[in-house]
Amino acid sequence: MTDLQDAAIEPEDLQLDNTDPETSGSPEPLDDEQQARLLRVLKVAYPHPSFPDGPYQRTSAAVQQADADGVLADGLDALGDLDGLDDDAVTAALKAVEETPFFRLIHSTTVVALYDDHEVWQILGYEGSSFEKGGYLHRGFDDLDWLPDPRIEEYDGEPRLELVEKEA
Repeated sequence: MTDLQDAAIEPEDLQLDNTDPETSGSPEPLDDEQQARLLRVLKVAYPHPSFPDGPYQRTSAAVQQADADGVLADGLDALGDLDGLDDDAVTAALKAVEETPFFRLIHSTTVVALYDDHEVWQILGYEGSSFEKGGYLHRGFDDLDWLPDPRIEEYDGEPRLELVEKEA
């Protein structure tokens, strides 16, 4: 057993905030250069040419808000200047840091924040949850007009013995 498993922690104790207010708190806000770098990272890591800046900017704000450990600014600074780099070079720089808390913060926050943005839903054609509207069966189940029509053929030959139940 680990030390955590050995310690008997009551569920109520897990809900207590034991952080030290002197050493914890919100990280310093990003400066303009770091903001621009974060926006570029998001656009390269999650490329959608049809997306306007709005969803990326809202995702950037969500990433900054989720930075409880204060790793964002240092991670962005470690990437260096991305202005003169093409998207492949930025991707390579991100791959070099993909095992860091900085990258995990960006990935885990962006994958939720960007694709939960209602403007992105409109662009992608997602109508949102269907449960409240009675499900998809009678509203949009078969409205995928970008798929070819299915080829349906009836079999009119002899019944296949393995598919017909034997009469007793």
